[in-house]
Amino acid sequence: MPLPFPMAHGTTTLAFVFQGGVLVAADTRSSCSGLVACPASQKIQPIHSHLVGTTSGTSADCVLWKRILARELRLYQLRYGRRLSTAGAAKLLSHMLHPFKGTELCVAATLCGWDKGEKDENGHPEGSRMGLDDRKETIAGGVLDKSVDQPQSLPSATGSAGPSLYYVCSDGTRLQGMLFSVGSGSPYAYSVLDSEVQWGLTVDEATAVAREAVYRATHRDAYSGNCVDIYHVTPQGWSRRKREDLKEEYYRERKRQIREVIERGERRK
Repeated sequence: MPLPFPMAHGTTTLAFVFQGGVLVAADTRSSCSGLVACPASQKIQPIHSHLVGTTSGTSADCVLWKRILARELRLYQLRYGRRLSTAGAAKLLSHMLHPFKGTELCVAATLCGWDKGEKDENGHPEGSRMGLDDRKETIAGGVLDKSVDQPQSLPSATGSAGPSLYYVCSDGTRLQGMLFSVGSGSPYAYSVLDSEVQWGLTVDEATAVAREAVYRATHRDAYSGNCVDIYHVTPQGWSRRKREDLKEEYYRERKRQIREVIERGERRK
């Protein structure tokens, strides 16, 4: 059935890796057909203690698949006594979303985590075999039968410790990188991130860059705005900064511009 009206929506989410871990930021405006549906939505979803994900697309779809992924990762941890790596979580989510390619499902997620680099009892990297035997296992509605020869389609991990960043889309795309920005405001955010993000940033500097990128995107993109959420993923887990209203950043920018104009006028005199 056709939709009753065009579901125009947008967002601004970003994440990048630096020497202090992974910094994640997003705005809080959810829009629908040019209207602000919710000014205080949560676009960064904690998945487990060392993994968070940014969500872009249809809000209901993003929340549903975040819950499914969190459930599967928790079940994996209960079965095998260790966390699945970020690479394994990204591969698992990609395989779960692939059957819905070409449908109305709209999910674009960035998985941001810190891996411990654990290995199983056989010395294999964590998540490389998932410990399945010859019986059938059901994962998110899909049945995997190990009694039939088939290529390995289960999540695998590199086994390396440190920060990890993966982009997963509902069309089956799965990319690893050091910097991602997703949403209608991403072109404006990239203009700041490409010039400011460096490996040697401190936590305060990285936070300032992320906040500035979200602010620039919300200033130019009508579908992004209101507040900014910032998460920091480290070996100790993720931590969240207090939500900040972007109006304050706008007023600080205006004061800075007025001060520069006054200083230029005084120099001319």
